[in-house]
Amino acid sequence: MTIRNWVKFFLRAMAIGGAITAVVGLIVRWDFFYGYLQAGEIWQFLGAFLWMVFLGFTMSVVAQMGFFAYLTVHQFGVNMFRTLTLWNWVQMLIIAVVLFDLVFFRFQLTKDDTGRTVLYIFLLATLIAVSSVTAYFKAQWTKKHALISALFFMIVITTLEWLPALMVTSGNKDEWVTILLFPLLAVNAYQLLVLPKYNKQSDVDKEKLDKRREERKKAKKQTAKSKKN
Repeated sequence: MTIRNWVKFFLRAMAIGGAITAVVGLIVRWDFFYGYLQAGEIWQFLGAFLWMVFLGFTMSVVAQMGFFAYLTVHQFGVNMFRTLTLWNWVQMLIIAVVLFDLVFFRFQLTKDDTGRTVLYIFLLATLIAVSSVTAYFKAQWTKKHALISALFFMIVITTLEWLPALMVTSGNKDEWVTILLFPLLAVNAYQLLVLPKYNKQSDVDKEKLDKRREERKKAKKQTAKSKKN
């Protein structure tokens, strides 16, 4: 990928992360934001809103780091297990382990708190649904065997990026767990589906650049010949 296309890719991913976090944060923490509006403290409201946008930018950077780390892990996995089929089975096993860990250890659900249980079931369903849809389109737009790898990235890597929020044990943990999931899913889905487009565009840009260089060389040669004549 050329630097120009990478910058576009990076900035658009950041914009998605910032926008999604701001909207979800405004909805989830409406009581907090509404307190500023009710008191007429517009600047405090804007400051809190911009902080949510900045948090989204941070989540976008985390997601992008996770994405490029996964590209390395994927190549390492294929090389270690020798065949893509075996690596896909390993990825499916890891997906099952991660989902089991989420439900039985990270979510820390109790029978006494029905509302919290419903919230986390919704978050888990969102994670699986968005991951499945993204993996389906990835397989349709590229290669069918990319389905498992895409599903692995969307579930396992997103969960790893989500883990710091899940490990919080005090404060308004549930709010932040909810808020942070959506920008991670959005940015990861964007990266997975759009990266091939930027790679193709980079190839086109490189071809154009090579043609320009050849034309410049020809022009220089013609100029040199005309001077000799």
